[in-house]
Amino acid sequence: MISVIMETVGLVKEFPQADGILRVLKGIDLKVIEGEFMAIMGPSGSGKSTLLNMLGALDKPSAGKVFIQGTDLSTFNDNELADLRNKEIGFVFQFFNLIQRLNALSNVELPMAIAGLPYKERRDKARNLLTLVGLGERMDHKPSELSGGEQQRVAIARALVNDPSVLLCDEVTGNLDSKTGFEVMELLLSFNKEQGKTFILITHDPNVAKMAQRLVQIQDGEIIGEKQLW
Repeated sequence: MISVIMETVGLVKEFPQADGILRVLKGIDLKVIEGEFMAIMGPSGSGKSTLLNMLGALDKPSAGKVFIQGTDLSTFNDNELADLRNKEIGFVFQFFNLIQRLNALSNVELPMAIAGLPYKERRDKARNLLTLVGLGERMDHKPSELSGGEQQRVAIARALVNDPSVLLCDEVTGNLDSKTGFEVMELLLSFNKEQGKTFILITHDPNVAKMAQRLVQIQDGEIIGEKQLW
């Protein structure tokens, strides 16, 4: 049975400007199926990162609705949204967003510490995930001692620690060379295929987008096309 894990209905986002209102999203209708790997591609300024912020409950729409597992996010208060983000959504960003003074292991542990997991449980889980992403020998290193690809692998492990329903990835290969970017995409796809994780990936790179299961194209705040790739 096909299950919709995330949905937007008539999603609009506006920002006030000195000379009026800038409408960045113009009525986006989108369904994300559980277990799929979706890429949202568009040029700079198309609204794709704003859309990702709406899906991740990082920002609120001006109009329209966002649903996660059938629940309308507009019914949540700020504390409930924060709890949702920590437990149900994993985030991976272009610039890794790691805490520089913490080593890889502690960076991965952090969301579990926030969620109140016991020390041994979170340490064991963080070690297992870092081993899964190929960093079993590097977990004591701080971000400054890791390559860009290794830092992104730490960020991926951190995004997975609370077993989220969906992972949101914003230009995750944008700060990497093409070979390392391909390796990171292969890693994400392995979690999708082997663990059934749902991924929504924002990118401007056609070579990255074509690796996704479904491609959604966005331009000027509107969806202009969709394609099933595999």
